[in-house]
Amino acid sequence: MDNWKVTIPCTLAEAQAVTEDMTLDDGAFGSPSLVASEVDAYADPQAPGSWALHAYFTEEPQAEWIETLRGLVPSAADAALAAELLPDEDWVTLSQAGLEPIRAGRFHVHTPEMPASDEPGVRSFEIPASLAFGTGHHNTTRGCLMVLDSMEAAGLRVTNHIDIGTGTGLLAFAAMHLWPEARAIASDIDPVCGPAVEHNAASNGIAIGNQPGELAMVIAEGLDDARLQARAPYDLVIANILAGPLIELSADVAAVTAPRGHAVLSGLLGTQAEAVSAAYRDQGFALEERLDLGDWTVLRLCKRVEA
Repeated sequence: MDNWKVTIPCTLAEAQAVTEDMTLDDGAFGSPSLVASEVDAYADPQAPGSWALHAYFTEEPQAEWIETLRGLVPSAADAALAAELLPDEDWVTLSQAGLEPIRAGRFHVHTPEMPASDEPGVRSFEIPASLAFGTGHHNTTRGCLMVLDSMEAAGLRVTNHIDIGTGTGLLAFAAMHLWPEARAIASDIDPVCGPAVEHNAASNGIAIGNQPGELAMVIAEGLDDARLQARAPYDLVIANILAGPLIELSADVAAVTAPRGHAVLSGLLGTQAEAVSAAYRDQGFALEERLDLGDWTVLRLCKRVEA
């Protein structure tokens, strides 16, 4: 069986909008598997070409299939797209084999093709790389893991936390490992994330449910959801999304954060950090920590207590 690939340059938002679980014309489209990957970790993620969408076919894609792909990615309207015949190899394994395990604090994150860590005191998480978001390899996710680890090491106690825009569920899993008796909930706007988080939870020994030590998963836009509101206030809010949505959500995050609670924010460039910090200062937060990894930044803020 032949394997073919079409690569479409795109932005992060476009890559997130097109997932491998999309139904594309009931097979008439060639039933491609879609994988998103970052092209330049230091580029603006919303710049065309900063990410790429790879469509894998088991037969030579027809010209109309390629044009259908182009229609899924508005920024690629003028891009030259062509089908590439791949060697007779397992491209799924090959595409994931290049993702070496990463270490962030006490966490070791690896794909199923790579081994877990046998180092004492290190928690391994197995996260498939079929989608490139939240695998730990991007500096925003890696930075959040590092900040969460340092918070627990400094003695911070968390009893109720939320991961907004959870993606693969990795950051929620990490917080659950650090604070195993806390209540935990994760949310994402993308319905694909529900089954993905449940699959990843099962692979990593994470219980799904509503009790302390279990993870509740909600598909919701922002924080305007009764299930998320009912769990508030949170003493830890994690949001690894983008600078614009972080600013838009600042008032909502403040409303659900307990006094002296913390917010760990990422998905922003260093050049965007001051604007995000300012939005949260206006909502009663004080900046406690800033971690820069390359051009990307993680902010840890604490909600002040009103005098």
